[in-house]
Amino acid sequence: MLFLPAVVAKCCNPDIEAHYDRLLAKGKTKMQAVGTAMRCLVHICFEVLKNQSVYQSRIVLA
Repeated sequence: MLFLPAVVAKCCNPDIEAHYDRLLAKGKTKMQAVGTAMRCLVHICFEVLKNQSVYQSRIVLA
């Protein structure tokens, strides 16, 4: 169940949700989109640890 955090993130994180929806619109399968969501989570974690900062979403919710 390594993909479970990515499945939750696509529902709760607006950045990952937008990325996931964009990939589905391009014709990717759902598992391919979840795989890239996992990669996005890894990049976010690395960025937070590297910069010792708090994660801030790039997409502003209306």
